[in-house]
Amino acid sequence: MPEPTAHDAHHGFELPLPLFAGFRSLVDRLHDEPARQGHPDLRPVHGFAMQAIGPDGASASEMGRRLGVSKQAAGKTVDRLVALGYAERAGDANDARRKPVRLTPRGFDALARSAAIFDDLRAEWAEALGERRLAELESGLRTVVPATGLRLDAAGWFGP
Repeated sequence: MPEPTAHDAHHGFELPLPLFAGFRSLVDRLHDEPARQGHPDLRPVHGFAMQAIGPDGASASEMGRRLGVSKQAAGKTVDRLVALGYAERAGDANDARRKPVRLTPRGFDALARSAAIFDDLRAEWAEALGERRLAELESGLRTVVPATGLRLDAAGWFGP
């Protein structure tokens, strides 16, 4: 009987678990710090939604497509972001029916702070794993995940 290999010791169904746990750990830790920096009401769904709005704004329909949720669900998230001061509804000079959503200075501030916190979290992972191992992990994930595989619909993916 052949000796077991490293591949034999792991099962395919186990792979998503540490990937998701790592993702969840980063997102959970990310949201602890902005609360201390003046953004206590931010939730993970808000970060996904602000990324979907992007620097140039987006309609609720565009946001829904980017997030993988209905236009109505995107609209409810927009309502909350507007109420919290992270986004605003604006008119479109080229199309009166289109009501783009744009980030406010508070929204851009939250995203900038989040980016800096992610840099700090990555540095912690580099310290724990070593920069070379972390870079190999990132490179490996980019190899197996297609460029079009980056979707912002994780918040809606787990919903009902």
